Amino acid sequence: MSKAATPTETAQGYSPPTVTQVSVFLDNRVGKLHDLVEAFADSPDCYICALSVHEAADHAVVRLITDNIAAAKDLLHDRKLAFCTMDVLVVEFSKGHTLSGMCLSLLGAELNIQFAYPLMIRPNGAPTIALAVDDKYLAGQILRRKEFRLLGEADIMDAH
Repeated sequence: MSKAATPTETAQGYSPPTVTQVSVFLDNRVGKLHDLVEAFADSPDCYICALSVHEAADHAVVRLITDNIAAAKDLLHDRKLAFCTMDVLVVEFSKGHTLSGMCLSLLGAELNIQFAYPLMIRPNGAPTIALAVDDKYLAGQILRRKEFRLLGEADIMDAH
C-alpha cells in the first residue's frame, strides 16, 4: 500500500496532489481506439489506469491516466498522435466518503465539475475517480477538510 502524496504549500496556501491526464485526439474511425489501446498494451513501460472516450462526428478525444506519464508521452510522440496534458484530482471513496458527499462538498463551494471518470485500478482497494474542476486548489482544500483522500502520481505508479 502506498502512502498518499504530500500536499505542498503555494502562494494560494495548499496545492493538492494531482495526476497528469493525457487527452489524445483521434480520427473517429473504426479501429483507432483499438490501435491506441494496443500501443499501450505492447509497451512494457506504461499501463493505462483510466480511460474515457468522448466522440464527435469526425474526431474523438480519449482521456487517459497511466502509471508512467513520461513513457505515455514518448509513446504518443513516437506514433505522431496529437495530445495535450492537464492535471486532475483523483479522489478515493471509502466508508463515509461517497460520490454524493464529494459532489455536495463541491456544490457548497459553487465549484463546477467539468468532467469525471472512474479509474480501472484501486490503489488502496477503494473506488477512485478522476475529477476536473474549475479550481483544483480550492477543491483540494475542501475535500481535504472533509477528509477525502486525494491520490497523486506516486500512488498511481505504485498501484500497478
